[in-house]
Parts: sequence; structure tokens; C-alpha cells
Amino acid sequence: MVAFGTIKTPVLSFKVLKLPSSKIEGSRQLKCKASKMELTITQPDDWHLHLRDGELLQAVVPHSASFFGRAIVMPNLKPPITSTAAAVAYRESILKALPADSDFSPLMTLYLTDTTSPREIKLARESGVVFAVKLYPAGATTNSQDGVTDLFGKCLPVLEEMAGQNMPLLVHGEVTDPNVDVFDREKVFIDTILQPLIQRLPQLKVVMEHITTMEAVRFVESCSYGSVAATVTPQHLLLNRNAIFQGGLQPHNYCLPVLKREIHRQAIVSAVTSGNKKFFLGTDSAPHEKRRKECACGCAGIYNAPVAISLYAKVFEEAGALDKLEAFTSFNGPDFYGLPRNTSKIKLTRTPWKVPESFSFSFGDIVPMSAGETLEWQPSSI
Repeated sequence: MVAFGTIKTPVLSFKVLKLPSSKIEGSRQLKCKASKMELTITQPDDWHLHLRDGELLQAVVPHSASFFGRAIVMPNLKPPITSTAAAVAYRESILKALPADSDFSPLMTLYLTDTTSPREIKLARESGVVFAVKLYPAGATTNSQDGVTDLFGKCLPVLEEMAGQNMPLLVHGEVTDPNVDVFDREKVFIDTILQPLIQRLPQLKVVMEHITTMEAVRFVESCSYGSVAATVTPQHLLLNRNAIFQGGLQPHNYCLPVLKREIHRQAIVSAVTSGNKKFFLGTDSAPHEKRRKECACGCAGIYNAPVAISLYAKVFEEAGALDKLEAFTSFNGPDFYGLPRNTSKIKLTRTPWKVPESFSFSFGDIVPMSAGETLEWQPSSI
């Protein structure tokens, strides 16, 4: 686990950052001296996280629990979390794996299948621990083979119940038709599934997960506020598809949905740093053992939990939008889900630190995003 130190600096003028002091609002405080800067923000949440189970869960959950207050935990285990009872049991496993002094709260999800019942949605809402239902088109990504094969033909009663229960649907927004180019699958999903779904059930709350295209940005922006939102990952803000191939095949930059062209990355950065409340933090941090990434058929997924907050800060700083970082990381997500914002704080200090090349465990190594690189922003608890 990476240790992040606490650095204290005296308060000087906001002008060092070239940000007007009127933009530093609410609980956020910016301190700076020469090249040293500190940013205090409300504790972030991660609205899209893979924690796995077993040894892998034990290994990775401390990274997310270090600085995130809550996380929407994905249900694509083997077997998948398809019932409220399974979600409750999985939550207990996560809580047991947490460090003793952690206040991290896992928010559970159900894995939607062709046979999910409306009654299960009622049980999920009554449980108080299930906060959303995840749609994986069958075969779209890791452990999605049990996903939905016909959303409108087999899942409409469940979706209607979800709308009535105010239970959000989280979508992996890609079609799986092999005739559709992998780089076009998000756009086709919007046109053929998501747009018709919103038209048919406008009261259903939908989160389009890990958006990757300008088409997704435009679609989310076009929807009414409070009904459709999107999570955005560090990798889709910082990398384009060249990152998969530069210097040879780079398996640790391979994720699904796959990285897209530079014009799409720029569109996502513009949307996120604009202050639009429909976009919020969701890392899609997805750990795999190094040997399962660096093999003949490598797994999709980028492990970014140890570096995510630092990377989001980098994006907002480069866009001249540090004043909008807190809303993206800490306000927009809970507001969409109807949950209270966190009351605790974290601090970001602009001081270089080097990302480990890998994290070693008894079962093997996990390579994080930005492995071996030096990052400028370092988070610490307050």
C-alpha cells in the first residue's frame, strides 16, 4: 500500500495558482507557497469500483478505503451477485477485509440477468445495502457471460419496477454484435438501446458507466438533469488508444470499453472540467494479476485505485479547473444517488511522488496505472 505523507504549508495568495479566489468556495481551501500547493476537498466517493473477492479483495480494498468514503461495488464475480442475499454476504466479506480503523462503506449492486424478477428489486430496495442494478450485455466485458441477452424482451418488467423503486440502472454501454467495430460499440449502444430505453422509461434513473466517446458526452448532456448521468475514469481522461500500442503492445492499458481516439478523450475532459453536474467520479478500477494481463489472452481492466485521485487532480489542473474538482469527486455522485455528501475531508498536496512498478502479494503482482511514473498531486487524510 502506498504511504502518502502529510505536508503543511503556510497560507498565501490564491494568485500563485492563477485562480480567482471567488472560485474557491464551500469547504474547499487552497494553500500555496512557491511551488507547494495544498487543496482540501470533501472526501471523494468512487461510483464504479471492482473489488473482486478472496485474496484479491484482501489485497486491493485498502487502496480504495484509504481516501474514498464510499464506493459502488460491481457485482461481476464468479458466480455473479444476482440476489439481495448474495449482495449482503458480499458486503460482509468486504467489511471484514477492511483495515481495522476504516470507515469505508461499500454500496452494493445486483447483476441484471434475463431472469431477474421484480420481486428481487423490491427486496434489494428494502435491504438498505443495495443501491443500483448493473446491466452487462452478455459477453461485453470481464465475467459478463451471465449478462442480459434481450433487454426489452426479457427485462422490461424489472426495469419498470426499478423506475418505481427509484433504483438506478448502471449500464456497460456497449453492444456485443461481432459485426460492430469495437471502437463503435458505445455509439451503437446509445442509438439502439439506451436512447429507446430512456424514451420508453423516462423516469428510470440511468448511469452510463465509464463513458469513452463524444457521442456519450452529447447524449448525457442532452438528457434531463437527474435522470441520466455518467461516470468517468482516469484512463479515459488521460489516455487515447495510442497508449495501447506505443512501444509495443501495452496490456496494462487495455480496458473495456477500449480507449478511443484523441478527439473523444478531449470531449470527455471538456465535459468533466466544465462543471456539469451530470458527470462524476467512477474509477472502474479493475485489478488483475500481472500474469493474467501479460499473457496470450490478457484480461481487460486497469488498476487505478492507488493513483486515481492524483490523476483526476492532474486532469483538472491541466484544464485550469481545479476549482471544479471537488464537485466532480465529492458532490455530483451523492447528489445523483440521493445520498448525503461526506463530511470528512482529504488533502491534496502538490509534491511529487513515484508510483510503484507493482504491488506484490502472496498470489502474485498487480501493476497499477502509471506504474513507475512520477505524479504531482499526493492525497492524504485529515
